[in-house]
Amino acid sequence: MKRSRFSEEQIIGILKEHEAGVSVADLCRKHGVSDASIYKWKARFGGMEVSEAKRLKALEDENTRLKRLLADAMLDNAALKDLFGKEVVTPAGKRKAVAHLVDAHGMSERRACKAIGCCRMTIRYQTSRADDAALRQRMRALAQERRRFGYRRLHVLLKREGYRINHKKLFRLYREERLAVRRRGGRKRAIGTRAPMTVPMAPNDRWSLDFVSDQLTDGRRFRILTVVDDCTRECLALVADTSLSGARVARELDRLVMERSKPKMVVSDNGSEFTSNATLTWADQSRVAWHYIAPGKPMQNAFIESFNGRLRDELLNETLFTSLAQARVTLGCWRADYNNARPHSQLGWKTPSEFAFTCHPRRDLALRYAEGSAPAPVAPTAQPGKSNHRGELKTG
Repeated sequence: MKRSRFSEEQIIGILKEHEAGVSVADLCRKHGVSDASIYKWKARFGGMEVSEAKRLKALEDENTRLKRLLADAMLDNAALKDLFGKEVVTPAGKRKAVAHLVDAHGMSERRACKAIGCCRMTIRYQTSRADDAALRQRMRALAQERRRFGYRRLHVLLKREGYRINHKKLFRLYREERLAVRRRGGRKRAIGTRAPMTVPMAPNDRWSLDFVSDQLTDGRRFRILTVVDDCTRECLALVADTSLSGARVARELDRLVMERSKPKMVVSDNGSEFTSNATLTWADQSRVAWHYIAPGKPMQNAFIESFNGRLRDELLNETLFTSLAQARVTLGCWRADYNNARPHSQLGWKTPSEFAFTCHPRRDLALRYAEGSAPAPVAPTAQPGKSNHRGELKTG
């Protein structure tokens, strides 16, 4: 807009001269303007004082500014509606949105950042992170090999191979590679207060038994007898067959006793195989305490239930069995991998075999001494207020 050479005060002064009797032609020659300007000034400022003219000028400027702001706001709203997606919350999404506004709507970077409420430092930030291509490739390979492993177990496997990486960074890479494990179904959680289950302190203190069923590709059903040591979490046996009777369970337990020695207690449900005469006879002859959980309370045998969930999630749901022989071979390989390679979250991410190796024999001696079956200590017990100088060993 072209600015006038005369201010409001000068224009009103010229109009006052015209009201005093000076002709329009004389005013035009005196001030160097045309008669059209005089008449236009008269139509706009006629009868006004200087203060009123200033107030009118201020109102016009304010109106112009508001119109400009309204036009900018309408343009920003139209540009924001054109943005892809519902919400722009991540830094990468904000950079992409600003680039779109600049390219498609011709907006400046400053105005685009103001429109989406983003700091310009975020847009101009250049990342200095390493690519980690080798780590990403190895993580994808492990995730494809073990499809039901989450990022925590993948972290343990990567640490075994020599990768030194923080678990938070691994989780970020895990999410960027879209390797999250899909959860299958919902878990039924108990209502009310539950007493914590006692954990055995030594191997072979307690074994847990249960059955898992599956079917072959031709539709035939088969069952799997699972046996777990509750202390070391080792899988002691995975016996697959189309029929598993109580006599077969007793024979498998005899085989395990020959390999690992006799357990102190066996825990199972009230299935017909576990309550048969063959199983009861085996328990009496072996002098092993057999504990049956309450009917309809599988949480009382939580160790074997947890193991059955891992077995079904990581193997049975991921494998098609064409024959019983193939199922037995696959179960044997998975059992060896579970005991010797798979990290267990409740064992400090150690494998069951590693944890079983750390079980010190002094723990068994302490338990036997507490029960009174251990031999008496070499040094006699001191009397209250006295010390046994004779029982002390001198070193020097």
